[in-house]
Amino acid sequence: MKIIRYLLFPVVPIYYVVTWLRNKLYDLGIKKSKSYTFPVICVGNLSTGGTGKSPMVEYLVRLFKDDCKLATLSRGYKRKTEGFQLADKNATAETLGDEPFQFYSKFKDDITVAVDADRQNGIAQLRNLNNAPEVVLLDDAFQHRKVKAGFNILLTTYSQPYFKDMVLPTGNLREPKSGAKRADIIVVTKCPEYIGETEKNIYKNRIAPLPHQQVFFSSIAYADTVVSETESLNLNGLSHFTLVTGIANATPLVEFLKRKNLDFEHFNFKDHHDFSQQDIEMLKEKQQIITTEKDFVRLQKYDALKGKMFYLPIKATIDDEHKFNTLVTDFIKR
Repeated sequence: MKIIRYLLFPVVPIYYVVTWLRNKLYDLGIKKSKSYTFPVICVGNLSTGGTGKSPMVEYLVRLFKDDCKLATLSRGYKRKTEGFQLADKNATAETLGDEPFQFYSKFKDDITVAVDADRQNGIAQLRNLNNAPEVVLLDDAFQHRKVKAGFNILLTTYSQPYFKDMVLPTGNLREPKSGAKRADIIVVTKCPEYIGETEKNIYKNRIAPLPHQQVFFSSIAYADTVVSETESLNLNGLSHFTLVTGIANATPLVEFLKRKNLDFEHFNFKDHHDFSQQDIEMLKEKQQIITTEKDFVRLQKYDALKGKMFYLPIKATIDDEHKFNTLVTDFIKR
């Protein structure tokens, strides 16, 4: 795959110009974006995935769900439905997509969860509900320029920051690095547990934030227990288990488990992997399975895995949490 990407390097300038021109047309107002008079917050990235959008959306949900009517709106990647879909008791990963279904499974009636590839239509449908949301969180919509969010949170990972990358197909960027100028907040995600001020300053200098932008550093906090639909187990008490991941970058999770000297084998599938019956037949022979929450919501429908499958909960932590929270809260209040 890497060889093919390098062979496609001549395509990079073409992709760059096309995406740059598209953004320029929006910047100049030739292509139209829709703005809103109520708070719309976008969480997104420049790269193709794996930057920690779901933990960040969940962080914002926890921050605001008790103080306002809140909705998440996602594309619903790889779902088997079309158009606008509202999560309810009949929702599944197939009707919503794995990440929106994860939001619904976790927060239920505390928030409204919806999916629509057309974000303009999705927002309109949400606002027409009887119990219309006061704040809309757009999940992975940084490149969806038909909607002009009032506040943009751009994520980039510590190990693969956008300033070290290039556009597709050789690199992983969906658009040129200059797209970062649209962000109000830039968060370097998946940082090591301890990152010094010197290193933070290096990253900030490479990001070169504009006067209106703030840079934050975020880490993933792993729980001490793994959880199923019916029980929880102490992570340190596990003997040999099978780790199953279908996410963009499983390296931080694998390294975390190795640091705890846990004994496991790892089946690493591609992001949003569609588990086949052959996969399930293989997994049902395993004694104990640990997976991510995103994978769990897709695998929990298989009776053959019930009782042996658990997921490891995670949360995003932010280095200057008070300042971050204040910036987002102030936007909502405005």
